[in-house]
Amino acid sequence: MSSNFSEGVIQRGKLLVHIAENGHSFEFSCDEYTIVEEVQRSLESVSGIHINDQLLLCLDMKLESQQPLSDYKLPSDEREVYLFNRARMRTNSSPPAPEHVQVDEIVDPPSPSSSNNPHPLDGASDPALKALPSYERQFRYHYQRGLAIYNRTHVKYEICERLLREQKVQERALEIARGNLDHFYKMILQSYMEFVKWHSQQHRNHSNLLYNFGRDVEKLRSCKLLPALQTANRKCLLDFVKEENLRKVAEECNGSHRQFENKIAEFKHEFGDLKRSAENLFSRKASHIRDLEVTIKDHQRYINEQKSIMQALSKDVSMVKKLVDDCLTSQLSSSLRPHDAVSALGPMYDGHDKSYLPKMEACGRSISNLLDFCKNKKNEMNNYVQNYMQKIAYIQYTIKDVRYKFSVFTEALKRQNDQFEHLKVIRGIGPAYRACLAEVVRRKASMKLYMGMAGQLAERLATKRESEVRRREEFLKIHASYIPRDILASMGLYDTPNPCDVNITPFDTNLLDIDISDLDRYAPAYLLGLSSKTERHGMMKNSSSLSSDSSLSAEVEENSVEGIEKYDPEELLEGSELVEIAGTSKLEVENAKLKAELASAIARICSFCPDIEFESLDDSQVGNLLKGAQEKTAEALHLKDEYGKHLQSMLKTKQMQCESYEKRIRELEQRLSDQYLQGLNLSVNKDASNFVLSTGKADDSKSEISGDGEAHMPFLSTEPMDDVSYASNSLHGRLGLSDKQGKPQEGLDENMTDSSGMLNPQLDSSMLETNRDEVRVNDKGGKDLMLADVGMVLATSSTADSISQPLITLPSDTAVDPGLDSKISSDLVLELQSVLAEKGNQLSQTETKLEALAEDVATLERELEASQKLLDESQMNCAHLENCLHEAREEAQTHLCAADRRASEYNALRASAVKMRGLFERLRSCVSAGGVAGFAESVRALAQSLSNSTNGNEDDGTAEFRDCIRILADKVGVLSRHRAELLERYSKSETATEQLKKELEEKKELVNTLYVKHQLEKQANKEKISFGRLEVHEIAAFVLNAAGHYEAINWNCPHYYLSAESVALFADHLPHRPNYIIGQIVHIERQVVRPLSSDAGTGRLTSSSGSTSNPYNLAVGCEYFVVTVAMLPDTTIHSPPPS
Repeated sequence: MSSNFSEGVIQRGKLLVHIAENGHSFEFSCDEYTIVEEVQRSLESVSGIHINDQLLLCLDMKLESQQPLSDYKLPSDEREVYLFNRARMRTNSSPPAPEHVQVDEIVDPPSPSSSNNPHPLDGASDPALKALPSYERQFRYHYQRGLAIYNRTHVKYEICERLLREQKVQERALEIARGNLDHFYKMILQSYMEFVKWHSQQHRNHSNLLYNFGRDVEKLRSCKLLPALQTANRKCLLDFVKEENLRKVAEECNGSHRQFENKIAEFKHEFGDLKRSAENLFSRKASHIRDLEVTIKDHQRYINEQKSIMQALSKDVSMVKKLVDDCLTSQLSSSLRPHDAVSALGPMYDGHDKSYLPKMEACGRSISNLLDFCKNKKNEMNNYVQNYMQKIAYIQYTIKDVRYKFSVFTEALKRQNDQFEHLKVIRGIGPAYRACLAEVVRRKASMKLYMGMAGQLAERLATKRESEVRRREEFLKIHASYIPRDILASMGLYDTPNPCDVNITPFDTNLLDIDISDLDRYAPAYLLGLSSKTERHGMMKNSSSLSSDSSLSAEVEENSVEGIEKYDPEELLEGSELVEIAGTSKLEVENAKLKAELASAIARICSFCPDIEFESLDDSQVGNLLKGAQEKTAEALHLKDEYGKHLQSMLKTKQMQCESYEKRIRELEQRLSDQYLQGLNLSVNKDASNFVLSTGKADDSKSEISGDGEAHMPFLSTEPMDDVSYASNSLHGRLGLSDKQGKPQEGLDENMTDSSGMLNPQLDSSMLETNRDEVRVNDKGGKDLMLADVGMVLATSSTADSISQPLITLPSDTAVDPGLDSKISSDLVLELQSVLAEKGNQLSQTETKLEALAEDVATLERELEASQKLLDESQMNCAHLENCLHEAREEAQTHLCAADRRASEYNALRASAVKMRGLFERLRSCVSAGGVAGFAESVRALAQSLSNSTNGNEDDGTAEFRDCIRILADKVGVLSRHRAELLERYSKSETATEQLKKELEEKKELVNTLYVKHQLEKQANKEKISFGRLEVHEIAAFVLNAAGHYEAINWNCPHYYLSAESVALFADHLPHRPNYIIGQIVHIERQVVRPLSSDAGTGRLTSSSGSTSNPYNLAVGCEYFVVTVAMLPDTTIHSPPPS
């Protein structure tokens, strides 16, 4: 039951079945639970097609006899079933019988006579009155004769339309059959294309193996093993296998290859015939149906012309009848006399006799010719359908045969591929050997990298340890003067970090001592099988197998170039771990890494070569792979060139910087030597008496030193002491106390400054910030700042034993005690240190406050930004709300106007509806009037009333309704008149139909009897068993002999045996083997019994021909035949009873 209905509800309906061979259609009342077999039996009774010859198709589904209609969603108004006659689809079936069309003969009415139909005016004395009844009889005769002609023509036209419908049904049936065949043909074509592709690939591979077998052997023989791998039995790669066995396998594969190719060629030729037949069939179409339909529609004008003539004849009959009636009742008007009426009827009579009736007969002859034309087209269509269906049946049989052969050839392909697997070993030895050597090189390079990384790790840890040791020493140096040593030792602050030792156990000690350069010498690239004939395909192989590697390398190079553009070369090398390690330079590390990658790529190529069959790619795929590989190669070369240019530009830049550094260093060395000589000369010429200290009080000296810097700076010593002079000059530069600011730095180069910055990355930035903050202090703090800087200079640039000259000189007339000088200096140093510490504390407090203020300012700025964003968002929301309000007002105004307009329209429509309802009530009362005559009269009265009540204010609907009622009244009047005529005709046709039914039943029984007799005779002639020399497509009988084989029954032609596949086809579904088998021959294979060869070894592959075996125990040299048969329809297989 269909899923569209709930359980318990039965889907009932009409099942429409079309007969394909003649286009007839039958309709059956059934439900979804009706079995298909019941429909077939009903069809057998109405169509005469035997139930075993019926093939029912619905869309692309075949209706099985034992299935209910619900399985096919039937019955349904949207689905039609087509019946095909299998008997008509056989090649030797008889052609269809000519189309027989039975036309009901409608005779013309007899000629009018006054004796048969007397009239009161026949005895009138006035000749004019006496002629009126004669005209009435003639006019009525003309009308009746025209009606007979029209009825005959109309029947013939309806038969033409029926024949057209039947041809359309046949066309749709052919489309269903063609679609069903196309479905199976596409499946078999797809299977064939896949099979051909598979076979082509395997054929190329096997042909390549056989063609290059000798060269592959010579390659292996010419490639010698490494001396460390050579033994007494193994000198070259060919010694890995037994050459004699390989050559035997090659010979056997060559024979099997040629034999199989012959079979494939025959199969391709057979499928080519099938393809041509199918394509020719699909291209054929019955195109005359559209022309026939146009012709039939064009002949409709003859029927319309006859209708118009009949209306004129009917009008004339009514007029003459009225004249006769008026004469009988003496109601003729004074202006119309009988003579005038007779004179007017004469031309009308001539028009009937010479114009109207000949035209109707001419139209009838045209329709008769059309009927003959349609009958001829229907006969052509019947023959076309039978021929077309026979071709479809033949193609379907061929498709089944090809499908059976597919399985056989597929199994043969697999067996042949297994046979060639032994021969493929020779192709895999060379790549495997080269891959092993490349793996040795890769492991050696990888081991070197691994050991280098371990050493690098040890160096990094040692560097970290040294940094930690220096940091601890500096810490102890600063705080040891304040904390006793034993306390520091108790705290554990005198411990040092232990050194880290990285040890790796040796591995890969048994690797061969070869390098990447030895790879092509001991395992050349020609071992990969890249011959000159197939060099293009070999290049395609490499590009295909290394597509992922190429893309990966391209990405690596692209990333490398991007890294070079973005980062410093030192950072790039450090990020990629290509830094110098102990005993190894960066270049050596990079070379080791590249060797490992190259060896890995070579090993991967060698691993892919024996596994991937690149010949399976077609030309388009080969072209795409080559194009992709070419593009990637060009891109990689372009990136390599760009990287090389970048390195060259970097090298030029560094060379220019080095030249600038060398030039500046030479200038500084010259200046330094000049300054040293000048200071040496000054120290020799000066007198010691000019350097005495003042005897003033300590406070005076302190005030002189802490006074104005410009007044006391001349008292500073100008002796060229390196540390003190550099510190004083830097002090002058920072305080602005000298007119020659930055004199020692005026000659420094920018490159030197940048280099010093790079060479001292540990420079504390807080010192620079401190200098900037010191410059921004006020005038009051300037004095203390100067003292702090002087103290810093004395504390950092000199010690008690390093200052040989006093820092401050007094006037020469003042005598100073040396002890006092020492005391003043120490007091000055202490005071300067205390001032320095105090200023440092103030500076740290100021920095803390500045940081707090900066944080507050940043917080306020963030809050201000957030408030500003919130304000902007609020303003945007307000503007959006205003826009929405404006749009809502406009929309409300629009809706108001639309509502007003619709209200006015509704009022108008309501008034019109009320008026129309009144009119429909009047029409309903007319329709409900009893009787046909009463209905016609009431409709006529309604039309008259509506036409009389017209006014200028009515709308279009009312006017259209009035016109419709008027037309309806006219048509109802015509139909009422025709109804009486049809009732009369129906009674006559019913009587004739009963008579025809009786005759049809008698003829149908006779036809069925003759058809059954003909079928039996045809079946008997067809199923004759051949007992002579057997041929393909004949029927043969095979009997089970004593040896258990099925042998054919024939005369003078022994040794015909049934194949094992055919025995399995007939006997697999039976519990016991049958006594005999009857089938249609599809293949005969001739074989000869040959003696077995004594030198056939166990390792040799047997041939697939089977001629060396003797399964039937026949004499040597005896000829026998293996026959393959197919099952016959309705074949009963007899098996022996179980013992």
